[in-house]
Amino acid sequence: MLQTAFFPLSYSDPFAEMRRMQSAMNRLLDGARQPGLAAIYPAVNFWAGEDSIVMTAELPGLTVQDIELTVKDMMLSIRVTYPEPETGDDITWHRHERADGSLLRSLELPFRVDPEHIDARFQNGILTVEMQRPEDDKPKHIQIK
Repeated sequence: MLQTAFFPLSYSDPFAEMRRMQSAMNRLLDGARQPGLAAIYPAVNFWAGEDSIVMTAELPGLTVQDIELTVKDMMLSIRVTYPEPETGDDITWHRHERADGSLLRSLELPFRVDPEHIDARFQNGILTVEMQRPEDDKPKHIQIK
């Protein structure tokens, strides 16, 4: 093995410990999730046309008052607040897998949206948000002569 003044025989990777810690945290968090539950919460779907984009998010067990939506530039943020679980001396938890407290998810949009033309509906645990593209941002058809 070639030895130089810069690399001693027992070279150690300065990032190995960081990777080990990241792997341990991933295993810890994976164990906290329900099997089959998406790693990112809430689960969302996006689809876009030329004039608008629609997002749906699964938010079971919440009310409209538990959800806050904000949009800025090309970023949509969803903050949800789940009620704190019951506590007390007479309660013994056997499983605690459902979320509680406040969660925030921010999603980058594929194009700018007009904040004055956003329609949000919440029904049966599904949040549907339709966001219109500003007129000056829509693709323009150019006729070729």
